[in-house]
Amino acid sequence: MTVPLPAGIAVLERGWLSSNNVLLHGSPGDGAVLVDSGHCLHAPQTLALVTQALAGASLARIVNTHLHSDHCGGNATLQRALGAAVTVPQASWQTVQAWDEDALSYRATGQLCERFTAQSSLAPGGVLQVGGRSWQALAAPGHDPQSLVLFDECDGVLVSADALWENGFGVVFPALDGVDAFDDVDEVLDLIERLPVKLVLPGHGAPFDDVAGALSRARSRLAGFRADPLRHARHGAKVLLKYHLMEQRAQDWPALLEWAEATRLFAGVARQLGWADASTGCRQLVAELAGQGALRVDGERVHDA
Repeated sequence: MTVPLPAGIAVLERGWLSSNNVLLHGSPGDGAVLVDSGHCLHAPQTLALVTQALAGASLARIVNTHLHSDHCGGNATLQRALGAAVTVPQASWQTVQAWDEDALSYRATGQLCERFTAQSSLAPGGVLQVGGRSWQALAAPGHDPQSLVLFDECDGVLVSADALWENGFGVVFPALDGVDAFDDVDEVLDLIERLPVKLVLPGHGAPFDDVAGALSRARSRLAGFRADPLRHARHGAKVLLKYHLMEQRAQDWPALLEWAEATRLFAGVARQLGWADASTGCRQLVAELAGQGALRVDGERVHDA
């Protein structure tokens, strides 16, 4: 069932390679604000979708909830085409200005993101004013330590990014790096529960209004990961592998195994799980994902499915 959205808000629902794009229409003459811009490989499609949704209005600003490649990869294209300024989380400001791909996680995850420039930052506790609405920025560490969510108390709308989906939340990437971040996820879920949220616009998946149900499912998932951290590590490795093949569409085995060995987070998970090496783990996960229909192996080539 499609959940109705308040006036002035449009959600461009995407898939998994690109996050959803949330378009906040501004007051007359002010221009609109886009929350998150998808992946760089989908940037031409994002530009077309956003241009259509603007219906002749200007795009004044792009606000990124966090800087994973599926949330900010369209920034550069939209800046060039529409002249939009970019606002990033305050904690990410210096790394964007320096374009430090290690700190931005693109090297650690082996993912693609076109370089962009940021013109301003948004801190937790800050307020984004758009079209008569006041969106409060709230810290949402866990999935990403610098992530924000945005909350409009007037209509109880939460832009939750990857902190809460209808059926879970995003991989807790710090945990793949040996950082105990499950408490952060728990605290963010508690924060969301305390807010008078009526509607959630997630980073992936359709908008939903069963907030209590989503929180219950997220807590159950978190409890499972806490009880068995290696289960989460294995899940994270599968996500890294699947995401890489969504980017590449298909890759020969030698190149794929080279990626596995060179990608720090994937290789680190391989050590956590006791695999002989990252290549061994990559072959094992490809077989599992192919058995689930998520990948396809054709001789010496592995395809996204």
